[in-house]
Amino acid sequence: MEQTGFRVYGYRWVVLLVFMIVILANQLLWITFAPITGEAARFYGVSDLWIGLLSMSFMLVYIIVSIPASWIIDRFGIRISVGIGAILTGVFGLLRGLVCYDYTLVLMAQVGIAIGQPFILNAITKVAARWFPMDERATASGLATLSMYVGILLGLIITPYLVMFFGMEKMLRIYGLASLLAPVVFFALVRERPLTPPCHAIQEERMLVFKGLGQMLRQKDFWWLLLIFFIGLGAFNSVTTWIEDIVRPRGFQPSQAGIIGGLMILGGVIGALILPPLSDKYRKRVPFIVMAMAGAVLGMIGITFATTYWLLLASSFFLGFFLLSAGPIGFQYGAELTFPAPEGTSNGLLLLMGQISGIAFIIGMDVFKSARTGSMTLPLVGLTGLMVLSLILCIRLRESNMMTLNR
Repeated sequence: MEQTGFRVYGYRWVVLLVFMIVILANQLLWITFAPITGEAARFYGVSDLWIGLLSMSFMLVYIIVSIPASWIIDRFGIRISVGIGAILTGVFGLLRGLVCYDYTLVLMAQVGIAIGQPFILNAITKVAARWFPMDERATASGLATLSMYVGILLGLIITPYLVMFFGMEKMLRIYGLASLLAPVVFFALVRERPLTPPCHAIQEERMLVFKGLGQMLRQKDFWWLLLIFFIGLGAFNSVTTWIEDIVRPRGFQPSQAGIIGGLMILGGVIGALILPPLSDKYRKRVPFIVMAMAGAVLGMIGITFATTYWLLLASSFFLGFFLLSAGPIGFQYGAELTFPAPEGTSNGLLLLMGQISGIAFIIGMDVFKSARTGSMTLPLVGLTGLMVLSLILCIRLRESNMMTLNR
């Protein structure tokens, strides 16, 4: 296939699909305990917060590993960096199933899986840039991000039913065996790069990692984008982690919590299929980011105050559709905004912001929930206020000029 003097290869879709499988496996293992918080707490004899730590460990580890992982991605490429993440996901996913009776050992296995996460997620824009032309990169990033949402969706919806029918131990072993697929398929099918670049030479050039990091941090718009990700991704991480605790005081069961959370992710899946391709088509990022954040604010209001099941379902879908579809557009916008800084570094910094805020928001939601009823309405009101602030920051962003190089 020829495009404006350079060639793109059909095999790029195979590489992207395999990359998506690795992401899906990692995120499925991350979210495992969120829809069964109460049952897992009883199984291990610990508090809800200790079960929340199984998810929060991914955010803690990300803060430590993100920058080194981004350096490895930009220095050694896709096969080595994502391969490390795939191996850690498969090996520690299996180990988690084998030690499923012991909370401490499960937490240690969860940390092993978490170490693999930044090697995978920080490579999203790297894979897009290495294999896809400029006018397909938001689409490629959107599909890769979509696989994150599918993994979370499967975990939220399927986990309560697997526990119901097979028990906690077999559920963890099933997930462990399934996670072994990630490294096997990855090393069998993924190639480092196409025979020829998918873009003009000027769009291939990248700075060294630390020089690029310095350039990023001198750009005001990138600082705004970091703050937007800090709020938006942190809100998503905390709401997803505490989804059962959010709806339990309103009289809903774990299976219903899984469906509510799952519908949020389903909305994100659909949004990621629609908005990033439109962003590519119209060669605009900022208007779509603003629209997505405005819709996410409305969805968060519904999650905060809805007391009927159908309204919670609708609000959850609305929140997911807009908030999660903003992610891949934001990743690509950040890569374009900071060019020629390395894609893995910009991607990693944006995700890092969400991990830091996720930890703070998860702990804050537990601290400020009602001591008498367990209601999380008050901390959700605080999150909604921060989302409004994020929307204001989105309006301040300026459009990236990099895509004009491909016209």
